[in-house]
Amino acid sequence: MNGKPVMLITGAAHGLGRALAERAIAEHRVALFDRDQAAGHATAEALRLAGGEVLFLHGDVSRERDLRQAMERIQRRWGRLDVLINNAGLAAAGPFEALDEQSWEAPWRVNVMGAVYGCRAALTLMKRQGHGQLVNVAALAGLTAPPGMASYVACNAALIGFSEALAAELSVLGIRVSVVCPDLFPSDLDQRMVGADALSRARLQRALRRAPDSAGLVAERILAALPKAPLHVFPQREAQRAWRRKRRRPARFLDAMKEKARRLRRHT
Repeated sequence: MNGKPVMLITGAAHGLGRALAERAIAEHRVALFDRDQAAGHATAEALRLAGGEVLFLHGDVSRERDLRQAMERIQRRWGRLDVLINNAGLAAAGPFEALDEQSWEAPWRVNVMGAVYGCRAALTLMKRQGHGQLVNVAALAGLTAPPGMASYVACNAALIGFSEALAAELSVLGIRVSVVCPDLFPSDLDQRMVGADALSRARLQRALRRAPDSAGLVAERILAALPKAPLHVFPQREAQRAWRRKRRRPARFLDAMKEKARRLRRHT
């Protein structure tokens, strides 16, 4: 196959998705998938002006047909897909008893089924090629399970488990699977929340503002890790430390989460 490798990024018009696209464009031809048509076209145009080869694909990851049509367009345009990054996601927060049906269903459709649909659509092309890399972005919350985010934790935990199962199953086909587990970083995640009460939204906004690593730095670390195709990618040191603390001392880690829950309840 000739030319640069091809990468598809979902949720590519904002935040981490856009940061990934901006940094991948030097080494890849990049397809941007997003439901925000105006922002998607603007991102694609900016990357073209920077000399990149870009294709914008408008669609919603919660609709499998949209992702299959995107794969067909990529195949017609470039004839290959080397890397898929399932980055699109929604957040949800609030006390468990206050979470409504939408707070459970919407993140599941986007965060989990969006990745399932993306992987399923990409698999046909990657099997034909005999190679490919599937990358799912799942928040660190799926491993650390902070209180006050039960539906978000459940979705990300499911996505991590799905990625681990897929890594084993698809290895015999020459297809590599990684799951990226970033901690919070400054982004517009608070604008893509469902079911959050005002206090929970304010807490997330405050945590995002205080997070030390930029989306650009997180994107750089993700892309730097992908050539080795590790199963788990922790693009921030604190994220990796948190994962290790939970594995080594689960009871102590749970006690810390319980204390955090008590603090949350006191300020509710």
